[in-house]
Amino acid sequence: MIILVTGAGGPAGRAVARRFTGQGHTVIGVDKSGAEGSLAVDLLDAAAVARLAEDVRAEHGRVDGIVHLVGGWRGSKTFAETSLDDWALLHDLLVRTLQHVTLAFEPLLKASERGRFAIVSAKAAERPTQGNAAYGTAKAASEAWTLAFADALEGTSATANILVVKALVHEDMRAASPERTFPGFTDVDDLAEAIDGLWSTDANGTRIDLTATQDLTAAQEGKNA
Repeated sequence: MIILVTGAGGPAGRAVARRFTGQGHTVIGVDKSGAEGSLAVDLLDAAAVARLAEDVRAEHGRVDGIVHLVGGWRGSKTFAETSLDDWALLHDLLVRTLQHVTLAFEPLLKASERGRFAIVSAKAAERPTQGNAAYGTAKAASEAWTLAFADALEGTSATANILVVKALVHEDMRAASPERTFPGFTDVDDLAEAIDGLWSTDANGTRIDLTATQDLTAAQEGKNA
């Protein structure tokens, strides 16, 4: 398979890339920084994203999976302290990059025999707190755009779905704070596994809540303690 991973330089992007390359698939990593050997593409530049899509089309003719992991967080203590500069930043990171990628790559995803698209959203989109106003709103907007994309894929072999987490955790975080248990957090390797699982379902336009699994695991661990 040909898998495009945006935000490939981050911990989640690295975990997804490891999983798919480990299975022998071709992973095209994209990150503005060019980290981890990824392609340095500014996803806020619509023309640059269009060129990337054309390059992928010319080399592969299709894309079998797009995992959009561009993200960021900004917040405040109170609603009144919310910065609209933070909103502008989050809109660009969480919404605008998503728009550019989906618009440019829709034909290539439809050209796959079993194309899959996924974003990672957060519980904050459902019940944003006052300090999470900008972040929760941007996540909700990215979900709405993804659901519209899913509707565009109806009747094809491709799907678009949303994976919901409380927050993500990785080994560097655990090493930096060994005293923390990170309750309800989703490990980036578990996220990668869930993304891989999208090829085992025809579900389209769904919100897959990974926190439910984390809560069940935590409850079981507490019971066995």
